[in-house]
Amino acid sequence: MPSDPVPVDLLIRGAWIVTMDAERRIYRDGALAVIGDRIHAVGPTAEIEAAVSPREVIDGSRFVLTPGFVNCHVHTTGEPLTRGAVPDDADWETNVMGWLIPIDLAQTPEEERLSARFAALEMLRTGTTCFVEAGTILDLHAVHDGLAETGIRGRIGQWAQDRAFDPAENQAALTAKAIDTLQREVERYSCAGDPLLAAWPALVGHSTATDELWRAATSLARDHGAGVTAHMSPDPQDPEFYLAMTGKRPIAHLADIEALGDHLSLTHAIFLDAEEVGLLASTGTHVTHCPMTAMKGAYGATHSGLFPEMMAAGVPIQLGTDGNNNGNAADMMRAMYVTAGLFKDARRDSSLFSAYDVLEFATVNGAAGARMSHLIGSLEPGKKADFVAHDRQRPEWTPLLNVVNQLVWSADGRGVHSVWVDGRRLVDNYRATTIDEEQILAEVEAAAPALLARAGKTVPCRWPVL
Repeated sequence: MPSDPVPVDLLIRGAWIVTMDAERRIYRDGALAVIGDRIHAVGPTAEIEAAVSPREVIDGSRFVLTPGFVNCHVHTTGEPLTRGAVPDDADWETNVMGWLIPIDLAQTPEEERLSARFAALEMLRTGTTCFVEAGTILDLHAVHDGLAETGIRGRIGQWAQDRAFDPAENQAALTAKAIDTLQREVERYSCAGDPLLAAWPALVGHSTATDELWRAATSLARDHGAGVTAHMSPDPQDPEFYLAMTGKRPIAHLADIEALGDHLSLTHAIFLDAEEVGLLASTGTHVTHCPMTAMKGAYGATHSGLFPEMMAAGVPIQLGTDGNNNGNAADMMRAMYVTAGLFKDARRDSSLFSAYDVLEFATVNGAAGARMSHLIGSLEPGKKADFVAHDRQRPEWTPLLNVVNQLVWSADGRGVHSVWVDGRRLVDNYRATTIDEEQILAEVEAAAPALLARAGKTVPCRWPVL
């Protein structure tokens, strides 16, 4: 006897579905059923419809469903309120030291809260359902509370560094304070139980963390089921510092102090050598590639980066959009497009970074880097109901012949029609459901000039603005 249909909360029927499951199955006429915050079933429409009794049915014939994208490196504070202020001809040191850090340090808790909510809006509207904060939050409590209102999934952390560059500073006190901050935040915002938002040790990285802080962050992450995120080697300054201080390049030194591993995500990782690539691969350390930042900031990713070699060696690569004065947009689909093209051209090798590879970077690899492979990254029964409905009724989606090629090479986040996180519809027909878009846009417009003024910055323009 056939079993009775299972009651479900939502059934989307008749859609293209890119599952990203182990077999990478794609359904041309597929259905997805949701119970609560979990996916109950995915498969051919006729099969799923016969097996469920839905409370709500959505005709998916205009949609391509994908897993929500995972942005593994995004600055949710500071830069969202000052997008586009930094000149695009600033070198790395001028950009970071002359602009970004003064802006970060000038923020109020209220501005950080607003900035984080605004960043969540941009991510959700372009299909990102989960993110890892880049580690420049000053008031973690304000940011957490603001993000919690939006419904987005993420891992956040407070700015942590401890190296005493001034001989007058007390190194032991700086380290103790940084470790105490990390411990308090991972305990207050625990990863236990897989909440939407939780805290990680978020190191600024580069040359700013002592070995003691690196070891403490690693221990806390392993003890609390968290990860560690840090910037490393976007510029030759990082390897030069480590070679001068330790006699080894950064990745080799981190290996010596046992800081590498699958808990760690290193962002940028452009100026590496072959030994460092091998160490990343053998330890399962994740690398977050931020291609839009590399292009705008002239980092040298295609000139000096070993990303094809990393992929060949098995280094898990994931994607990030970085800050709104670097990559300038939090649209992961733009990051996928750039990633797919950069090294094809730089190496004159069209086999590098296929659309299939890059979609994996943004979904299953991102989920692994965020330490949530058991929850997200693919559309499978039992996983969280985090997914995106891309609108096929747009020129870039027509005709629909190869859905993966279309997704990476033709479409972008402007075609995201609807987004679900944890079973909640957070974007519906191109509009956020948990954020008043008109109000937050007005608040950001008003906040930006005051923040820049406190940071002592004026926005230059080569042409007259009348």
